[in-house]
Amino acid sequence: MAVHAHPDDESSKGAAAMARYAAEGVEVLVVTCTGGERGSVLNPKLDRPEVWENIATIRRAEMDRAREILGVDQAWLGFVDSGFPEGDPLPPLPEGCFGLMDPQDAAAPLVELIRKFRPHVVTTYDEEGGYPHPDHVMTHKVSMVAFEAAGDATRYPDKGEPWQPLKLYYNMGWSKARMHALHEAMIEATGESPYTEWMKQWDEERTDKGDRVTTRVPCGEFFEARDDALRAHATQVDPDGFWFAVPLNIQQKVWPTEDYELVKSHVDTRTPEDDLFAGVR
Repeated sequence: MAVHAHPDDESSKGAAAMARYAAEGVEVLVVTCTGGERGSVLNPKLDRPEVWENIATIRRAEMDRAREILGVDQAWLGFVDSGFPEGDPLPPLPEGCFGLMDPQDAAAPLVELIRKFRPHVVTTYDEEGGYPHPDHVMTHKVSMVAFEAAGDATRYPDKGEPWQPLKLYYNMGWSKARMHALHEAMIEATGESPYTEWMKQWDEERTDKGDRVTTRVPCGEFFEARDDALRAHATQVDPDGFWFAVPLNIQQKVWPTEDYELVKSHVDTRTPEDDLFAGVR
């Protein structure tokens, strides 16, 4: 079970690993906490009034297509997108949005899904949400509550028979080591890199969490499916943009894994791992 904040997050974080496991016969369920109703239209070709007017419906259709490409199942928790607040001072979040929910209350439908789907492994975001979008931070909080509560019969007693997942991971895709490796490979191959400015600003603006990675899942052969799924979220991603700037063959050669941090385990396993199901199989 992969818990994400918005439609498109599942295709940019851990998608190739999910596609690999699905191809191996593992049941994979993406849980999408919000409908992405307040997301931006980041594809200039689709930045049109009729798209904005129907953004919620369009994003659901995009999610359906991405799910099909990855070969996974998907469920909506039904919460309302908070939007990404910008400005100084930051504006308040919209009333009733996911980011303002009490995590204990918001965890209830996720507990119910865990007890119904009965996953052995759950993935989610770290304590900062991967990046500080209020929905990502809330996704972390809700995931942590649900992981602990799902196996406890005294909690959420009306949400199904208890089930305790065995392992919990954080997505850890944006380590400095990975970005540096791709940056250097692009310089060597083409003389330029899409990550030049990122690398210059990294120490000032980003915290490197690469030393927290415990698990690297080989899945390079599924990078194409990952990218196709991301492009299926056409309103959210420019197909000619940053996400697709490094050729697949370079990615597969330089960094053919998707990376995670193991944060909770009810089984014996040794790190570093190369499999989310280490100790479970």
